[in-house]
Amino acid sequence: MKTILLDENLPVALRHHLSEFDVVTVQFQGWSGKQNGELIQLIDGKFDVFLTGDKNLRYQQRIETRKIAIVELPFTRLQSLETLLEKIRDAIRNSVIGDYIQIQ
Repeated sequence: MKTILLDENLPVALRHHLSEFDVVTVQFQGWSGKQNGELIQLIDGKFDVFLTGDKNLRYQQRIETRKIAIVELPFTRLQSLETLLEKIRDAIRNSVIGDYIQIQ
């Protein structure tokens, strides 16, 4: 089972729609307010996938050298994300270390 870290910019309730995965939130980990660089260092190699709504992350960090896959979502509202759940699940299932996947 893949382990997913849900970024603090996404609704916590999204984790209930991803029950086939082991989903933990940034808030639960006590990492709220961490800057992207520090957060990526904390999670690198500890989770399989980082799920985020931050569209600037790929420009701010060297993702290709990391031991985690990142899935970027186009929205941060649960109602909007619910229309993309199958795409999100597929991206998580098919992701490998070093991937940066944008859901559209």
